[in-house]
Amino acid sequence: MGLFRAMQTASKPQFDSRPATKSAPSIEPLRVLVADDMAAVNREIIARMASDVSLIPELASHLIASGGKRIRPLLTLGAARLCGYGGDRHVLLATCVEFIHTATLLHDDVVDESDRRRGSATANVLWGNQPSVLVGDFLFSRAFQLMVETGSLEVLRILANASAVIAEGEVLQLMTANDMDSSEADYLKVIESKTAALFAAACRVGAVIAGRPEAEAQALDDYGRYLGIAFQLVDDALDYASDGTTLGKNTGDDFKEGKVTLPIVLAFNKGSTAEREFWRRTIEQPEQQTAEDWPQALRCIQRHGTIEETLARARHYGQKAHQALDLFVPSTMRDALAEAIDFAIERAL
Repeated sequence: MGLFRAMQTASKPQFDSRPATKSAPSIEPLRVLVADDMAAVNREIIARMASDVSLIPELASHLIASGGKRIRPLLTLGAARLCGYGGDRHVLLATCVEFIHTATLLHDDVVDESDRRRGSATANVLWGNQPSVLVGDFLFSRAFQLMVETGSLEVLRILANASAVIAEGEVLQLMTANDMDSSEADYLKVIESKTAALFAAACRVGAVIAGRPEAEAQALDDYGRYLGIAFQLVDDALDYASDGTTLGKNTGDDFKEGKVTLPIVLAFNKGSTAEREFWRRTIEQPEQQTAEDWPQALRCIQRHGTIEETLARARHYGQKAHQALDLFVPSTMRDALAEAIDFAIERAL
């Protein structure tokens, strides 16, 4: 299957002919509303990945065509339409956002030595670390070209700042990895930088290109930021509660890599002396983990209810994202953006 056909198939809304029941929150209403725009983004992605260096489109295509919900570019398109934008620069921006995200995934997988992404082998496993890092750099460069093409210095400022914050978040995560003295505040700083910053920028630029007042741009920034925090909280909870299908990666990867995520922070703070010693040994020295450690980690997390606490925090930030949308008049687009919040949280249930 060619890349464009694969992308069309991945983004095509799927309709079920079975009798309707109370449906779970879905990203599909948003996807349907911006379907034509998303098709244009897919075409732009293909065009911008072109290179005479054959490895570049080959490796980039592997990750971009391997699935994923494309929630970040969908948010850019939805935010622009919510603000009444009628041009085509939002397509360039959505493509830019997807390239920034894809570049960070390539770099993340190298740093984390991951071997699975969205159910498939990671690019670093298939092609090696050096090509993955360099193609990630290529995608970052393409993203900045797209920013410039919009002709907006404000857009360039927003997305360039977000890129810098993401990089800072990556370094901060590296500094706090394998350190059980990391606090909940440290953890939140990492996810605000690594995940929420791009969500916020993806939404804010929609208001900027539509020429909307700062109050609307800030409301969309808040919406994206809180949605991004909730999204990552759920991801980190699912690493200890999912079968791996929902995440598209190996369940327990965070534990095996010694990542200090909120379920562990909460379990450590609530734990007995023996439990704290367990967390210090397994997280601070993950190379010494044994086959019995993963089941024990799950038992400890379940005992203290830290998955439920993590999801409760996700719901808190989801409510703040809903409140940010209150500034906008009711519409099908506002409803779709609101449902995206509930989808991000309830996929864990």
